[in-house]
Amino acid sequence: MSGVWVFKNGVVRLVENAGECNSKKVLVHLPSNDVITSYSVLERKLLSLGWERYYDDPDLLQFHKRSTVHLISLPKDFNKFKSMHMYDIVVKNRNEFEVRDT
Repeated sequence: MSGVWVFKNGVVRLVENAGECNSKKVLVHLPSNDVITSYSVLERKLLSLGWERYYDDPDLLQFHKRSTVHLISLPKDFNKFKSMHMYDIVVKNRNEFEVRDT
């Protein structure tokens, strides 16, 4: 494995192509191959997977899955939805989502 380790927003990841650091990422729902373009689209997908809205923090959009200790916390503004949030969703929903370069 070769590349550059990038530390950003508390997350370390290996970037195989250093130019990739500036590429735009999208979250894709694998079963439908839908690109997540809004929180309403994402919420429908998460609800179908057993996630529930969690209303504890008015500054965040949060989802909790009863059968786990997992909590997904997202900024209220979809324009602030970054790759670190996408990877968090992927890790907590294996085989359901993927992050891709545009």
